[in-house]
Amino acid sequence: MKKISCIILDDEPMAVSLLSKYVEKTATLELVKATTNPFEVLETIATVPVDVIFIDIQMPELTGIQMMEMIGNKAKFIITSAYSEYALKGYEHNVVDYLLKPISFDRFYKSIVKLQDISSLPKTMETPVKVEEEQEGFLFVKTDGRLVKINLNDLFFVEGLKDYLYLHLRNEKLIVLDTLKDFEAKLPQNSYMRVHKSYIIRLDKIETIERNRIFIQDKIIPVGDTYKAKFQYWMKSFT
Repeated sequence: MKKISCIILDDEPMAVSLLSKYVEKTATLELVKATTNPFEVLETIATVPVDVIFIDIQMPELTGIQMMEMIGNKAKFIITSAYSEYALKGYEHNVVDYLLKPISFDRFYKSIVKLQDISSLPKTMETPVKVEEEQEGFLFVKTDGRLVKINLNDLFFVEGLKDYLYLHLRNEKLIVLDTLKDFEAKLPQNSYMRVHKSYIIRLDKIETIERNRIFIQDKIIPVGDTYKAKFQYWMKSFT
C-alpha cells in the first residue's frame, strides 16, 4: 500500500516536533519535511509531489491562508491551529480537516482516516460531474395568468425576490409567482446549482468566476457562505 506523503509546517518548534512524532507512529504516513520555514515548503512542493500538508494558520512570514492560496491544488491540507475562528476561512481551500490545538494523537489519527477515505473514493464520486453542454428539456411556468413553455437551455439564472422569481432567459425576463426552493426542485441538479439565498444559476452559462462572484449575462452573482463549499467542490473538476 502506497504511503501518504506529508509535510508539517508550524512556526512553533514544539508543535512541529509533536506532529512529527504522530506521523512516525502512523504506519500509513511518510514524512517528507517538517519545518518552521514556509519558504522551505514552497521549494519542496515545487519539486516533490506531496499528498497532504499539516499547516498552521498564524505564522509571521506567510500565513497558512496565504500558503494554501499559493500551493493551490498541489496538495491537500489539514489545518492545525489554536484558533477556531479560522475554520470557515480555511475550508475555502483544499482542506480535509481542522485540528484545534492542543492536538491529541487520537484526534490526529481520525483526520488521517478521513484523508484516506477521501483519497480512496472512486473518481466518479470524488470529482463532480461536469455539465453536458447541450442538455435538452423544458418547463411550463405560470406568468401573467398564462402558462409559458421555456427551454431550459435558455434559462441562464433565476433570481428570487420574496414571493416571486425573475427568470433570466437568453433574450427576455419572466416574472413567476413561486419560491426559489420550490422552483429549484423542478430543475435538473446536474445543470443548475443554488449559489446564494437569492440565486440559482445554470452552470454551463457561467462566463467568469472571480473570487466569490459569478458573471453571467453582464450580471454579477454573489456566492453565499452557505453555498460556497458546494460550488467550490464543483469547480475542482475544472482545475
